Amino acid sequence: MRGARGTGVDTLRAAVFDLDGTLANTLPAISKLLVKVAAEQGCSVTARQAAAAIGKPPGPAFGRLLGRPEDDGRVQAAINRYRELFSYEVLCQGPQLLFPGVSAGLSALRAHGVELAVATSKPTRSAEALLDVMGIRDLVGPVIGQDMVRRGKPHPEMVLRAAGRLGVAAWQTAYVGDTVGDMRMAVTARMEPVAVTYGVGTFGELAAVAGTRMCSSFKDVVSVIAAARPRPAMAAGAAGAARAVQRRR
Repeated sequence: MRGARGTGVDTLRAAVFDLDGTLANTLPAISKLLVKVAAEQGCSVTARQAAAAIGKPPGPAFGRLLGRPEDDGRVQAAINRYRELFSYEVLCQGPQLLFPGVSAGLSALRAHGVELAVATSKPTRSAEALLDVMGIRDLVGPVIGQDMVRRGKPHPEMVLRAAGRLGVAAWQTAYVGDTVGDMRMAVTARMEPVAVTYGVGTFGELAAVAGTRMCSSFKDVVSVIAAARPRPAMAAGAAGAARAVQRRR
């Protein structure tokens, strides 16, 4: 694991997570809901087309699915309908939406002293509700949603804001996600890109982003991040060296 984007120093102090496809296995339910809402607007959308829209901000997602500009009335109606049905179609599944190992893994990272946050294309209120029904809201700190930034993914504004809220430098932070856009955003932000291969992106697509760490399970995510924590002995040694230098001056 590279610290400081290539210095070779183990320095990860924080991890920011994508939500859908990374922490929450919402993809099947969301795909089904997207198909349903598009059909209500008179558009036939396949499950594959719906899946490709997941992870994008709602305007571009429905604009693409409906083949209309983002400010079109039908796109806005679809967004409103989607949000109306989200609780009934997705949130009702509760803890069953968690990918295996997520709750225990987040707890383990906290025990290692890693600061945690979420940055997602969801509106903050929806993201908070999803984290709450899955039972993991108390395990993560700041939640940065699409409505909290001027520029959404893949612009790095939201992940940089998350790191800032945690009080950790971007280069000491990992971003964990499941799409190529997530990994490119992490690289642009000078964060460590960590990809999970059980979400939207394929192994080949994700691995094509230079420097990406590949994880086939959330257990792998925990191992990658925990292994890059500053070791206490190293920290103590560095502090001692600094004191010695001061004494020689």
